[in-house]
Amino acid sequence: MSSERRQEIRKRTFLKGRILFNKGASTMDCLVRDLSEAGARLELSQTNSLPDVFDLHIPQKDATLRSSLRWRREDAVGVAFDAQKPVPPEPTATPSLAVLLRRIAELEAENAALRAVIATMGPPSGTTHA
Repeated sequence: MSSERRQEIRKRTFLKGRILFNKGASTMDCLVRDLSEAGARLELSQTNSLPDVFDLHIPQKDATLRSSLRWRREDAVGVAFDAQKPVPPEPTATPSLAVLLRRIAELEAENAALRAVIATMGPPSGTTHA
């Protein structure tokens, strides 16, 4: 008697995956180690912060699948895919104005620091100025 409880056999894979939750605001990288039409086994470094339902994006398959947690171990989880609803591609989240302004300030400071480093280096050797 087999201890296999799945209705479909999972195929061994080694695919990069990204787990998305909190409406795409939170992500985690994972490896898709076993895959079937109905579910998968995912390896990831931290499983305790994973919600019960999330989206799994597999770039090599160009697919995003609504996933429900079925079991959890320290370094892996088993998920079942929601066959009823494929996840439509989400538009890229637009960052808030405050986030954009902070990022601009960071980039301007980095640019100024790089210009200062370049200024201390002087002209490249072997070049002359007219």
